[in-house]
Amino acid sequence: MDMRWATAGDLGRGIAAGEVDPEALLDTFLAAIAAHEVADAIYARLTEDRARAEAAAAAKRARDGVRRGPLDGVPISWKDLFDSAEVATEAGTKLLAGRTPKDDAAVLARASQGGAVCLGKTHMSELAFSGLGLNPMTATPPGRHDADAVPGGSSSGAAASVAHGLAPLAMGSDTGGSIRVPAAWNDLVGFKPSFGRLSTAGTVPLVESIDVVGPLARTVEDATLCYALCGGDAVDLRGATLEGTRLLVLEDHADGAREAPRAAFRHGVERLEAAGATVERRTLDVVGEAVALSPLLFAPEAYAIWRDTIEAAPHLMYDRILERFRGGRDTLAADVLAAWRTLRDLRARYLAATAGFDAVLLPTAPNLPPSRRKLAEDDATYVEENLLTLSHTRVGNVLDLCGLTLPTGVPCCGLMMLTPSRTEERLLRLGAAAEAALA
Repeated sequence: MDMRWATAGDLGRGIAAGEVDPEALLDTFLAAIAAHEVADAIYARLTEDRARAEAAAAAKRARDGVRRGPLDGVPISWKDLFDSAEVATEAGTKLLAGRTPKDDAAVLARASQGGAVCLGKTHMSELAFSGLGLNPMTATPPGRHDADAVPGGSSSGAAASVAHGLAPLAMGSDTGGSIRVPAAWNDLVGFKPSFGRLSTAGTVPLVESIDVVGPLARTVEDATLCYALCGGDAVDLRGATLEGTRLLVLEDHADGAREAPRAAFRHGVERLEAAGATVERRTLDVVGEAVALSPLLFAPEAYAIWRDTIEAAPHLMYDRILERFRGGRDTLAADVLAAWRTLRDLRARYLAATAGFDAVLLPTAPNLPPSRRKLAEDDATYVEENLLTLSHTRVGNVLDLCGLTLPTGVPCCGLMMLTPSRTEERLLRLGAAAEAALA
């Protein structure tokens, strides 16, 4: 087994069988990180002492036959907005330089209790407020296929750590697409649970009424195992099939994607149909109405959370991220509350309109990763590409859906499946079947 590129599930099974030693496994990844030419653009900091202690404990449990679960002894990287005890957590911004929490975030603590090895903290978009992954204030991780293109954000380093073989699994967060976009642009599986399904306690917030956390992985099985490790329900993927399922393509969104993502998506849908799914295509006005509320849902709450910190030292922020936060500065509270009231009605209308379908399908991102140079040089390009990048994934956030992106086999092009809130088991089983069809 090539431990650096094996799936997390296979590594766990190897540990259980006595074929993989957790300490040797950790050494493999630490050596790969040390040798990687731009690892410092992927990892903000390693947690080597903690990782070695956790790997040694996992190795002893494996020898004693008392493993705590299928990922006991498997390393995981953590986006640098998850609090880590006595290790800096700075959320990709100089505003929080030196911020060192006393305790782990709830999901990190839960994963550690399950035997996972905390490998380190990964770079991210500043305060998680961009889907591109460009961060000139700290670091911009390299994309999988083009180091000169952005990797997707805001869980940019999380995706890069797995895509470049520097971690078998990563944990990220998703407020508008921040797990699914970097997963898609790096040919990974990205899973966004529904709101509140995994704890965000001890996680640096962006929009607390929308923020969720979840895994970036090589396979649906790995994402499923990591979801359960961090507090979700265990899901049995055996026997998953697309036979007899009804899937809905949101036609206007799919047709509006640029050429490569659109073609990859269409081919992927054909593969799902060949595997037994019935696919229908419709335009749902309620989706556009919900997404149109985004300016009243995101920036005002984000600015309310970070106003005092930002305005105390605005020169420490990347000007484009600062502008996004300040976009919520003058919004009336009455308008925000009215938007949430409208959104509750739109969510009910969406569920009624899609009730006969097992999942809704979209290209994960309607564009390919843009050049970091062009984004840095041109304000209009940055704004256009950032809004476009998140235009499909944001559907799942505003409507509070479960979301899963799968590689299509075409570089940087993902196929996204959406199901209603609290249907994680359904989505993961559908995802496992779709993954097999797309392989």
